[in-house]
Amino acid sequence: MSLFRRAGWLLLGVLVTALAVVLAGRPVVMAPQRDPVRPADVIVVLGGGADESYDVGIELAERGMAPEVLISQADGADDPRMDRYCGGRFRFRVACFVPDTERTDGEAREIVRRATIYGWRHLIVVTATADISRTRYLVGRCFDGELTLVAGATGSGPKYWAWMYARQSAGYIRAFVNQRCEPD
Repeated sequence: MSLFRRAGWLLLGVLVTALAVVLAGRPVVMAPQRDPVRPADVIVVLGGGADESYDVGIELAERGMAPEVLISQADGADDPRMDRYCGGRFRFRVACFVPDTERTDGEAREIVRRATIYGWRHLIVVTATADISRTRYLVGRCFDGELTLVAGATGSGPKYWAWMYARQSAGYIRAFVNQRCEPD
């Protein structure tokens, strides 16, 4: 077999593998299971995303879906854009926290810690579309109550989705390796 023919078969194999990865990852990253929203004990908004996710959490509380909103300040307590959420006045309780790590696993540990303290049995969790499946896995392995996952921010474009595939893959690997639920 000639060198060009081998290279062609190798290229075809790489393309087929890449296509299989994209197709397998689509339901996990681009089109994850979304849950019907019904009243819960608390609405949790994961941080680090666009303001759209925070707005979705606040809107759900305004609709009476929970008496409290818990917001992760994953970018730190100094983020001025959070002032309107964490310092705002609402007719429901809003609490904010800085997770022990800025990643979803740090947020999940704090959510589970508070759920244990306050006796929460049903959480509505708002996060970016690409994070829904991994968030369900991370929170669900430590929280034995009911989880309702809602999409907040959703990016677009090939660069965004390529980055999300890479980011979510790394996040799943980290989650499988680091199986702890308790805070540091």
